[in-house]
Amino acid sequence: MSAASHSSTPVSGSAYALELKDLRKSFGKTEIIRGASIAISAGERIAVIGPNGAGKSTLFNLISGRIEPTSGDILLNGQRINGKRPFEINRMGLSRSFQITNIFPNLSVFENLRCGVLWSLGYKYTFFKFLADLDDANAMADKLMAMIKLDKKRDVQAINLTYAEQRALEIGVTIAGGANVILLDEPTAGMSKSETKRFISLIKEVTVGKTLLTVEHDMGVVFGLADKIAVVVYGEVIAFDTPEAVRANARVQEAYLGSSVADAQAEGH
Repeated sequence: MSAASHSSTPVSGSAYALELKDLRKSFGKTEIIRGASIAISAGERIAVIGPNGAGKSTLFNLISGRIEPTSGDILLNGQRINGKRPFEINRMGLSRSFQITNIFPNLSVFENLRCGVLWSLGYKYTFFKFLADLDDANAMADKLMAMIKLDKKRDVQAINLTYAEQRALEIGVTIAGGANVILLDEPTAGMSKSETKRFISLIKEVTVGKTLLTVEHDMGVVFGLADKIAVVVYGEVIAFDTPEAVRANARVQEAYLGSSVADAQAEGH
């Protein structure tokens, strides 16, 4: 069987890997997302920040197909993905992790990663008894395992990993399908400062050449990781710019950042 992969080059003449155009979402009479528009170039790392209830999770759910927009458009590599189901969007080149770790707890690290690579290699539905014979899937799983620094935990069940290791494994599974656009939902939540620092380095390493969109509350992570920051307040994107420009934006400071900016600056981010 031949391997299938997701191209990292935007199609249909689009200059952007991911684009939101006047995106809106209402639940009943309540408008949660109110005309969000951003355009993300291939290879950019974007952090989405904003106060609780700003609409960040709703935005992620719209992009990944878990809910449908009320109006507006979402373009992935130039192709409209409104109304498509999550697995269809995934096969078009977008993969997402969640706030709550989402892996197979009773499978080993290696087995989790091998499951993640099967579809991208063209195997689709394969009986488990044949998996040991899939040399390309096994090799790719081994490569991913080394990338996320879990090669020494190859045969350990996921349930027995530390929290940080489980999050690393989830990122490995997220990128296993070869997606060129990666969504990470609060990837460092619950980690210590030392774990967070290592995790930022890991995210940078495994997303080289990919487009990254992450929701994050830790300003140190945001300023240390992102090329640009999208600030969401009450369902609107009030700023979308470089960390330096966002840090200096008075409207952003008033709406959300406040002392967190000073804290991040003091830490050298």
